[in-house]
Amino acid sequence: MSYRIAVLDLGTNTFNLLLADMRQESYTIIYSDKLPVKIGHGGINEGFISQEAEKRAIKALAQHKKIIDLYKVDKIYGYATSAFRNATNGEALRDKINKKFGFDIKIIQGELEAKFIYFGVKESMYLGKAPVLIMDIGGGSVEFIIANDEKAFWKKSFEIGAQRLLDVFHHIDPIPQSEINNLEKYFNEMLPELFTQVKKHKVTTLVGSSGSFDTLSEIYCAENRLEFDHDAPEFPLDLIHYRKIHSEIILKNKEERLKIPGMIEMRVDMIVVASCLINFVINKMNIRNIRVSSHSLKEGMLDLIRKELYHQVKIAV
Repeated sequence: MSYRIAVLDLGTNTFNLLLADMRQESYTIIYSDKLPVKIGHGGINEGFISQEAEKRAIKALAQHKKIIDLYKVDKIYGYATSAFRNATNGEALRDKINKKFGFDIKIIQGELEAKFIYFGVKESMYLGKAPVLIMDIGGGSVEFIIANDEKAFWKKSFEIGAQRLLDVFHHIDPIPQSEINNLEKYFNEMLPELFTQVKKHKVTTLVGSSGSFDTLSEIYCAENRLEFDHDAPEFPLDLIHYRKIHSEIILKNKEERLKIPGMIEMRVDMIVVASCLINFVINKMNIRNIRVSSHSLKEGMLDLIRKELYHQVKIAV
């Protein structure tokens, strides 16, 4: 028996929709889209979702609902992440969404978010036997997973996402060295457990997942006259070119960044602090290789949903 399912990933920056035809041993993605919502803008560091953000959320989900209805989906799975779980009105908005659209959105904790990301990345690329560091930068949280192709050795979600960093640390554009110094001091304070685990597992490869890493790869492709294949399992990027792109990003203001080939408006603000975090991780942990996965949280959801539908493996929420 086959199912046509919809997966809604309600992130802090974007609301993602994935439609797939599920079979016992595999699935086929038939539709994928993401809408910029920035639900954390104007309130994430104060612990609430603003009325303006709520309106954007409802508008985006109304568009997704039209697609879900058009494709005659059998079952809808929905997950909301950092902005929802940390906002005082997050559950109220989730309930409002469920009532209005007939969804069953679940607010998930960071541990499960990291688990989804690992399964998504592993689905798209062979990680090898040596442990790698998977990094997913969202608007509200950042997930780090140390894993190889067989298992995850350690995973943790940190509430240091790009919208939070942007609101607290990036006030002058282009970003001055003083703000970069403040960011790096903050990372040193927040991530000692990560440093310990990276050293313990002797990690030398960083695998970026989704969001800012996609944009960095698009810029890389544009600069090197390569076609960016949105359907590829792995996107191209290397350390030498990443460092060049990072140096360019931090020296430009918003208007100038928008003119960088491959840059998209949805990420033009957060790319600065996100790249500062990536650069910090690379330097602090002596990373020697960088890879970019085209899959992330929502594709990991698909893999676990298939196991739940056909193999009685319950998804813990």
